[in-house]
Amino acid sequence: MLAFLASIHLNNWMKKTAFGIFLNDWGLTLAGYGSAVLKFVEKEGELYPEVIPWQRLIVDSFDFENNPKIEKLYFTPAQLRKNKSYNQELVESLIKTKGTRKRMSGQSLDNKSDYIEVYEVHGELPLSYLTEKYEDDDTYQQQMHVISFVSTRNRGKYDDYTLYSGREKQDPYMVTHLIKEEGQTLSNGAVKYLFESQWMVNHTAKLIKDQLELASKIVFQTSDGNFLGKNVLTNIENGDILTYQINQPLTQLNNKPDIVAMQSYGKQWQDIAREVTSTPEAIRGETMPSGTPYSLGAYLGNQAGSLFEQMTESKGLAIEEMMRKFIIPHLQKKMDTVEEIAATLESYQIDQIDKAFIPREVVRVANEQIKNDILNGKMAQVPDMMAIESQIQGKLNEFGNQRFIRPSEIKEKKWKDIFKDLIWEVEVEVTAEQQDKQTILQTLSTVMQTIVANPTVLNDPNMRLIFNRVLEIAGGISPLELTQVSSVPAQPPQEVISKQPAQSVGQPIGSGAGEMNLQTVK
Repeated sequence: MLAFLASIHLNNWMKKTAFGIFLNDWGLTLAGYGSAVLKFVEKEGELYPEVIPWQRLIVDSFDFENNPKIEKLYFTPAQLRKNKSYNQELVESLIKTKGTRKRMSGQSLDNKSDYIEVYEVHGELPLSYLTEKYEDDDTYQQQMHVISFVSTRNRGKYDDYTLYSGREKQDPYMVTHLIKEEGQTLSNGAVKYLFESQWMVNHTAKLIKDQLELASKIVFQTSDGNFLGKNVLTNIENGDILTYQINQPLTQLNNKPDIVAMQSYGKQWQDIAREVTSTPEAIRGETMPSGTPYSLGAYLGNQAGSLFEQMTESKGLAIEEMMRKFIIPHLQKKMDTVEEIAATLESYQIDQIDKAFIPREVVRVANEQIKNDILNGKMAQVPDMMAIESQIQGKLNEFGNQRFIRPSEIKEKKWKDIFKDLIWEVEVEVTAEQQDKQTILQTLSTVMQTIVANPTVLNDPNMRLIFNRVLEIAGGISPLELTQVSSVPAQPPQEVISKQPAQSVGQPIGSGAGEMNLQTVK
């Protein structure tokens, strides 16, 4: 149940930070470059993930982890003034030097001179950078510096501006790879693999376009000396009519292009790109050449798909790392509250949480009734447990697919107290985008037919284990989404006393609702 509640906190965080959009941006960068740099920054008490474009980064090309990372940023004067952690006196001096945004190569991005170039530096640097003490030169500490510099009238001289300097708990960056290459910060991706092929295909298309435009012109040639030195192409564009002397030939120039040869040349580069990226006809959905055995097409498809499976697994491992390194520690800090949370759940999740809550709530309500009877001087009677359970279930049903949960009946008890003994382990189940849906449907159909033919088959624990394992391997549906069938008849809560005439009355039933309480009334 604790793990279930932890997942609710995680889901709420994902919604607040638009984690799905972040995953899409991350996937697009990985597809293009093979590697992506992620950054996790806390803003106003919330942790926000971000994918950093490679064009903004200055990093070591061989060892990303153990060297400083520099991010080149451009801010408007309003943005610099808004960040109160920056030295505002230096900000005002720096604003006077504003200019245009430029690429790493120095090429201008726009003509609007309203931006200030700033460098954000993160890394393990000598402590003397902060203390300005000589004895701290050999002590290293994770630090963050925000700096800028402006060239002066003296060549090679710059005015330096340090807007912020300070310690930080950990490096906010992490690098992820589809397939990691040893000794490379930026691994091999589509940009690197396909750059030359794409350039040559584009070049070939441009040649074909130029040849077709030239072929649309009617060009004449002549040996008449009167045309010597004239711009024939200009005459063509202007529609001039050429004249010639008697007995001087005027013939049409053969400007017919060889489009087939150029298309064949471009196709060669396309084939190279497909071979490099392991995408045969089978995986692209194209018809295989006539006479190709089906087994060969299936084999090629499986071989190509295995590469994508490895990439998918790499992304799953990267998500687990970011969860352990950044997200879970942040959630643990955020659990220092007594706030009630509202969870929108699936039907099987509602069944799980209701089964954990209702028995304890029944005991609590029954004990409350017995206590009230005794305090009012009445003979305590054993409450109707079934009626209480039905009443509680009815109230819960009014909330539909929502449940409202708080840490405890004790208002001072916080969420972190509930989760203090929880061992945080993360397993990421990455969606199999390439899974064979037809196979899944056939598997589920076979399982359903088996259950219909023998409804009690799942009462056997061994058969239920096999059934769950089949669903896990097939995918498409999780065993947790199904209501498990128990071979043991439903028993009343352990804390409830049996209705025996010899039992004494006046003794509270059970031990109460426990540490965690689900509100039945919002």
